[in-house]
Amino acid sequence: MERLVQRMVGPLARRIGNLVARGGVLLVTSGSKMQSLQVSLLADEPKDNIEHFEPYGYTACPQQGAEALALFMQGERSHGVVIAVADRRYRMKGLKAGEVALYDDQGQSVYLTRAGIVINGAGKPLTVNNTPTVTVNASATIELKTPLLHVGGMIKADGDIIDNAGAGGKSMASTRQVYNAHTHNENNNAGGPTSTPNQGM
Repeated sequence: MERLVQRMVGPLARRIGNLVARGGVLLVTSGSKMQSLQVSLLADEPKDNIEHFEPYGYTACPQQGAEALALFMQGERSHGVVIAVADRRYRMKGLKAGEVALYDDQGQSVYLTRAGIVINGAGKPLTVNNTPTVTVNASATIELKTPLLHVGGMIKADGDIIDNAGAGGKSMASTRQVYNAHTHNENNNAGGPTSTPNQGM
């Protein structure tokens, strides 16, 4: 009776045992509509072209050596899908409860901290492409801490522009007022140069 039960239950148990497998990523094919992976499940069990299911709106090309979690329909090892890929070598550590991060192996990251969003460019450029308008709604201040600000086109401001603000600088509007009302001494030299303006800007 025991042997009969084993013969009946054995195939089912093997299928159940084969439903989920953990392995390492050997190769990634990222150019197809559905990314596929070659993974090593056991020492002698490499699996080619396993589809990698990713959440809508997000995709990543994992590095060789990342860890994959694969499911096999009905326990059949010839038909598998990878549902998750993790890489403990590069995972950001020390996050607080509720925090979220998007990161890569180069140190670039977008970190949603409890205090605000932090973008780390890891020494690489940050580019915004193909948009007619960029709008930033800040309730207090926008600070650009850079030695040089270069603008390729026209600058238009609805309010005053103040230079040397840290040293009590003046606005361009007040400079225009001085310019429009300034006077010179004529030096009694007909047709000659006048003195410098009596009003400084």
